[in-house]
Amino acid sequence: MVIVSFCSLQISTLVIVPMISFAETLSILSAQEDIPEEVLRAEIYTDARSPIDGKQLTAAEYTELMEKLRSLDGIPPEDFVSPKVREVIGLLKLRKFLKQFIPFIP
Repeated sequence: MVIVSFCSLQISTLVIVPMISFAETLSILSAQEDIPEEVLRAEIYTDARSPIDGKQLTAAEYTELMEKLRSLDGIPPEDFVSPKVREVIGLLKLRKFLKQFIPFIP
């Protein structure tokens, strides 16, 4: 009887001790990986992605690109599109309007 209880005590100890050490290991790892939100908010970004194509940029390149994009805000959108493309878009809009009244137009 004493041998059985001693064996069961050893087996339970073997099962519990690794669980405790595993839990301690997890808590140590999670403590190292978790960065407080206050620290993340105060972090200075040194790299960025281009809003045009998603390419990695440095902070200086990103600032330069954003200044160029802001300088284009004053230009009307019609100046970005060639006259031929504007004509095609106008014809497509006219066709869409006419299809409401004459549905069999191709």
